[in-house]
Amino acid sequence: MQTELKPFAELNPDRVLDAVESLGYRSDGRLLALNSYENRVWQVGLETEAPLVVKFYRPGRWSDAAILEEHAFSHELAGAGLSVVAPLIVHGNTLHHCGDYRLALFERRGGHAPELGDEATLRQLARTLGRWHAVGASASFRHRPALTPAGFGQTAVDFLIQARWLPAHLETAFARVAEHVLEAVEACWERAGAFRVIRLHGDCHAGNILWRDDQAHFVDLDDCLSGPAMQDLWMLLSGERPEREQQMAWIIEEYRRFHDFDLRELHLVEALRSLRMLHHQAWLARRWEDPAFPLAFPWFGEDRHWENVIQQLKEQLDELQQPALSPMLDGY
Repeated sequence: MQTELKPFAELNPDRVLDAVESLGYRSDGRLLALNSYENRVWQVGLETEAPLVVKFYRPGRWSDAAILEEHAFSHELAGAGLSVVAPLIVHGNTLHHCGDYRLALFERRGGHAPELGDEATLRQLARTLGRWHAVGASASFRHRPALTPAGFGQTAVDFLIQARWLPAHLETAFARVAEHVLEAVEACWERAGAFRVIRLHGDCHAGNILWRDDQAHFVDLDDCLSGPAMQDLWMLLSGERPEREQQMAWIIEEYRRFHDFDLRELHLVEALRSLRMLHHQAWLARRWEDPAFPLAFPWFGEDRHWENVIQQLKEQLDELQQPALSPMLDGY
């Protein structure tokens, strides 16, 4: 498996076209690079069919077993009537190889990001995620990661400090506030108690939801994992606390039509946001040798960026110490 510092250095347009044509498709030569940093994703024009989307997985990130488990979960969801853009089965397989690269093909789907502040949209998304989680709770992952404070928070902080990613004069301040944030996250986890761990989308932000004809079409299960249901719900919230409480009330009301919701998971909202913040910084640092990252995130190494991160973590620590959201729910 190719694992050098520039993992996609040899993935040129000719190689993309060759990979698609090796699976029996005839390309018309048109290529459009789609927005993706972790992997490389292209829209490929075909001579006699609608264009396809081809995704080349980052070498060394996932095992074949983990990718195939993602694919199987996608097809399981689609088989339950959910609109999930699942990989195409070509020659009996969803995962294919081209030299050192692994790839999958997908139908092209159109749509736009949902309006998360809209009540009708949030209710529709909540119903869909309730159905999704009912499927996710029916079995367990064997090869995908689990979302935990240690795996997504402490590991990120340790990496940033040990790899000396922060400016020297900010390292102590970062380490101190990150330690306090992780202690507060652990306290939230304890308050939530023995919540159920299920299979999730894992990265359910608006950019991974295509909204068309008043329906949500979910894409990119590359980060699917095991964890609390709240991980797929909290990123739907926006605005000040009263607005978020109202939105959460709408979400829970619709979600519970299809799947049980454990109200103790309300303690996890800010904890999950904190873990995402820390994990994101470590993700950028780990990928910095990929030339796409300095081009897309040129501010990452600047002192001002890390000063902002420390300030955001201090503000997040204040949020973690606030009471959990208290949505007004009928019947509770």
